[in-house]
Amino acid sequence: MIIRNAQHNDLVQLLEIENSGFSPAEAATKDAFINRISTISDSFIIIEENGIVIGYVNGPVTTAPFITDDLFEVSAPNPPKGGNQTILGIAVHPDYQRKGIASLLLKELEKAAINKERFSITLTCKKNLIPFYEKNGYENQGIADSQHAGVQWFNMNKRLK
Repeated sequence: MIIRNAQHNDLVQLLEIENSGFSPAEAATKDAFINRISTISDSFIIIEENGIVIGYVNGPVTTAPFITDDLFEVSAPNPPKGGNQTILGIAVHPDYQRKGIASLLLKELEKAAINKERFSITLTCKKNLIPFYEKNGYENQGIADSQHAGVQWFNMNKRLK
């Protein structure tokens, strides 16, 4: 397996994984992925095996302690140091699920965030995924203000400092 930052030639495979893991209302658009690859490639990490993308995690850095819905549309470049690393999306190809790939992606993003002196990693998830994130060191901060896709989301946070 190779762990690296996303590139534009990964787009088709990334969109396939995104659309297999999220409902149409929840899934990032092609334009959102193009923007993220162009502007936050330093926090858009993929795992590939034999030239095939099998999973990814991505999100911009923000000064806010939690994700805000506007982050799903357009990402600004990450600051060189500081801030809070967000996770807007993490997904694994269905053929590779339940093999520790998502946890590995979280660890890789955490390493990158620590190297850039980020304060925390923050994300939103559905209720059924809270135990997965808690197992990976995240704390449930309660129901999020997010209205993304009309779903109830929970704020999860992992302090790095």
